[in-house]
Amino acid sequence: MGSLRRRGRLTSTSDREIIIQLVEEAVASGARQSKACHELGISARTFQRWTSPNEPDEDQRPLAVRPEPKNKLSEKERESILKTVNQPEYADRPPSQIIPDLADKGIYIASESTFYRVMHAANQIKHRGRSERPSKRTITSYVATAPNQVWTWDITYLSGPIKGLYYYLYLILDIFSRDIVGWEVWEDESAEHASHLIRKAVLAQGISRNHEPLILHSDNGSPMKGATMLHTLYELGITPSRSRPRVSNDNPYSESMFRTCKYRPDYPVNGFSSLESSREWCLSFVRWYRFEYHHSKIGFVTPHQAHTGISDKILENRKRVYELAKQRNPLRWSRSIRTWSSPKEVWLNPEKDFEQDLRQLS
Repeated sequence: MGSLRRRGRLTSTSDREIIIQLVEEAVASGARQSKACHELGISARTFQRWTSPNEPDEDQRPLAVRPEPKNKLSEKERESILKTVNQPEYADRPPSQIIPDLADKGIYIASESTFYRVMHAANQIKHRGRSERPSKRTITSYVATAPNQVWTWDITYLSGPIKGLYYYLYLILDIFSRDIVGWEVWEDESAEHASHLIRKAVLAQGISRNHEPLILHSDNGSPMKGATMLHTLYELGITPSRSRPRVSNDNPYSESMFRTCKYRPDYPVNGFSSLESSREWCLSFVRWYRFEYHHSKIGFVTPHQAHTGISDKILENRKRVYELAKQRNPLRWSRSIRTWSSPKEVWLNPEKDFEQDLRQLS
């Protein structure tokens, strides 16, 4: 007999009849009544009570007349609460602000939770005040299935020769290939420099307005939102995307890129001596990163190989090398060969409902 556990404290009349019938069938087949009741989630005493001729057919608890709680609010008290919260001085304030003010005046009507409960019953739990109702910005998700579909960019500080003096590295990254498609170092942050860099990157990649829409994601810094920058994106047919306010991990690829940069063994932790030296070092870093660094999240190929589309051929060649090695010494392989592959799609801030956790950062 299958188990039929009750999911609530009250059992409807129809369910009660079904349970009684199942127990009686089990007993007629030789089962013990207590065991049959246990399987159905009731006690033997409950079954006996249900089958008693003196027991009503329906559960009487919902029909019971219960005394009102002694601490129940009276209608006069409810009216007093509603009258208070709708006074001009409190009309734009929530109960959390009203209660302390009443206490300072020596007045106690009810608790804060009671205020909320009475207001809810009166359909007065609404946004109070002239300011706009707070809204939750959802994560903007984009997916790249090939290079030059989704770029992210950001600016990071590079320490200068003295404390408080910085140079600024502007860097644009393609999230599919992890390739650096544009970078520059300047002495200040400005939308004009950013606009200039975007134009150069688009030109270098051969992207035109007829190209499929390009997404450019950034944080909420002033250079990212400057009028010059936005006008440039409009001219180039690029869709801007920005991080949510006060959310530090909405631009993860760029942040991860800067970490890779600043944790290089030859990074000058004591600062760059000049703007020229910072540019020279960044040039050497970009060359190393693009052409020598085997990125773990794109199948251990270089970002340049992934960006130019030759990574699939390289990975297939690695696979053949491993297959031949296994054929020569099969006893050294307890399982299949290593899987050499790169992702077919890369998400920027994926929704948790339909994409895996974004741990594919460098």
